[in-house]
Amino acid sequence: MAHQNTHQHLEIFDGDRAVTSADVDTSTDLDEPARATLQAKSGHIPHGSRASMVDAVLDLPEVQRSHHLEVTVPLGDAESLLRLQDRCGNTTTRAAGCSALVDADLSRLSRHGSAA
Repeated sequence: MAHQNTHQHLEIFDGDRAVTSADVDTSTDLDEPARATLQAKSGHIPHGSRASMVDAVLDLPEVQRSHHLEVTVPLGDAESLLRLQDRCGNTTTRAAGCSALVDADLSRLSRHGSAA
């Protein structure tokens, strides 16, 4: 059986302006990690928008079927990093240039709250 890859683009809006976005790539091969790149627009972003984007990514059925998630987050985006830590069982974060790379174990993924 051939494995299929899926690409999805998500956005969170404040009024008519997209304030955060994510590009998510998944595979039907469960041994392959899901991958996401999170971005935030410049200027004022309402508190909670970044956390809502993390929730949107983690709530995708394709991501929930994965065992592992690799996320690229802008360096200094504490809101996204904290939400990833809250929702995922185990995360490892490292800096890479102007980004933070997060490896997340999804085996204990929680639903919109603290990890179980």
